[in-house]
Amino acid sequence: MNLDTKKSDPAMDERLQSRTIVLVGLMGAGKTTIGRRLAKTLHMVFVDADTEIEAAAGCSVNDIFERHGEPEFRRGERQVVARLLKEAPHVLATGGGAFIDSATRQLIKKKAVSIWLRADLELLLTRVQKRDTRPLLRAGDPKEIMMALMAERYPIYQKADIIIDSVDGPHNTVVRNIIKELTDYYSKSQS
Repeated sequence: MNLDTKKSDPAMDERLQSRTIVLVGLMGAGKTTIGRRLAKTLHMVFVDADTEIEAAAGCSVNDIFERHGEPEFRRGERQVVARLLKEAPHVLATGGGAFIDSATRQLIKKKAVSIWLRADLELLLTRVQKRDTRPLLRAGDPKEIMMALMAERYPIYQKADIIIDSVDGPHNTVVRNIIKELTDYYSKSQS
């Protein structure tokens, strides 16, 4: 399971798979991409909350925002995340605003391990401008919007159990860092 060449510790491998791992952070932080690789490495199922929300609503996240607004989207997101946290342990990529909701954040704290994928502004902008599927970025200048979101959300993301820097480089490096931090997190919780 380990990305390193050293032998895997079966007891720790079991601990790593014992709770859902929830990835939080701003759009473009790499939650889906890193989440897929992390799940594969840990032999866990990967779930994207936005995909689950779209399946439950029968339309895209953009359509939900346009038709019903952000408050209705957040209500649905809260319900979907709560449902997903009742399932067997998996790796869950959440939308950027999910962890901001205090009820969702408390539920994640109770039922999962939260990991904030922290990224700097330039990296986020580079990533989000590759796709025109971000409803929050349609309301003005993407850089100004991202800076405002960072100011609002980073202090809340700071409450995650683990903080990992998402960098522009090999995704396996970030996955390796997550596994190391998870191992440390579980080792400390055993003491």
